[in-house]
Amino acid sequence: MKKVALLLFVFGFAASMAFAGGGQARAGDTINLGVIFPLSGPQAHFGVESSDGIILAAERINAAGGVLGRQINLIIADDENIPANTVANFLRLTTQDGVGIVMGSSTSGATLAIAPMAQQQGVVVISPSATAFGVTQVGDFVFRTCFIDSFQGIVGANFAFDDLGARRAAVLYDQGADYNRGLAHAFIAQFNARGGEIVSHQVYMTGAVDFSAQVTSIAAANPDVVFLPNFLNDVALQAMQIRAQGITAPLLGGDGWDGVVNIAGPEIAGSMWSGSFSAETTDPMGAEFVRNFQARFGRTATQFAALGYDTMLLIASAIRRAGTTDPRAVRDALAATNEPFVTGVITFDENRNPIKGAVINEIQMVGGALVNTYRTTVNP
Repeated sequence: MKKVALLLFVFGFAASMAFAGGGQARAGDTINLGVIFPLSGPQAHFGVESSDGIILAAERINAAGGVLGRQINLIIADDENIPANTVANFLRLTTQDGVGIVMGSSTSGATLAIAPMAQQQGVVVISPSATAFGVTQVGDFVFRTCFIDSFQGIVGANFAFDDLGARRAAVLYDQGADYNRGLAHAFIAQFNARGGEIVSHQVYMTGAVDFSAQVTSIAAANPDVVFLPNFLNDVALQAMQIRAQGITAPLLGGDGWDGVVNIAGPEIAGSMWSGSFSAETTDPMGAEFVRNFQARFGRTATQFAALGYDTMLLIASAIRRAGTTDPRAVRDALAATNEPFVTGVITFDENRNPIKGAVINEIQMVGGALVNTYRTTVNP
């Protein structure tokens, strides 16, 4: 039943997208693009946000006439952040649906599961949010719209050292997850290089909910800042347990915190995290996106929505510039990108990682509700 439900969802949604340009498009009038994200399960927040950003961009592109005179048709699949599901969806999209361009997945582990196949088959894969260094090292058909883990770790360390004046840092992270581990190691290396000291280095395994032992060790070390490069569900629990033990040091994290204001308690107020986008942007392109996303989905756009939106715009731009949907030509056009997008002007380095700045968000309590507020931008 699960498989049947997924297929019905995938193809039912794809059919609905054919109407985005104002009517049912014939097969020859469409550009089929694959989309694989966790739309259910613990990481669904990231997948739903990115998917909705892609949907909004595709609808607006189609309403403006499409790409090369053809309408975009999104074939969307849910991988639940299970790499085996990501692989199964990728194989179905590329073999049964003839897709040569895939957007996804959300996390590094799921994206790495399909990257070697994409490289071997010559299928373009671009992830909005897979930040692990090794994702694009697989080959020249693999891109990302987000910055890499090491950049976020460096940004966090520099911000802690320069802006917060921290000289003693504690780190608590999931050692079983590529994302968490990558940010933590980069933070530790940069903080040490700046002359800071890691006074408590704490780890846990995926699925843990009791962090009391690690927090006790952190409290004993009396740090100036606590770096939590973890996903939002863990961070919400960690913030509560950290404050319960009387630790008042600022809490700092990466883009895995996106959405934490919706589930955390007041303990998270005053904490800061790095991301790719702030809904408080005054950039005209970004501000228009925020308004359109709010009108379409009835909620404020997150950075993952913005990254999804930019991912779709990047693909559309590359197809236009290539003059074809041939994956090799699209790959080459993507690599040559140098244009403004919602999350900033994007160019790619030799490893197909975007060169752009990072936003620091501060969580504040406003009118009894937790909200993300823009604090500063850290450029590469």
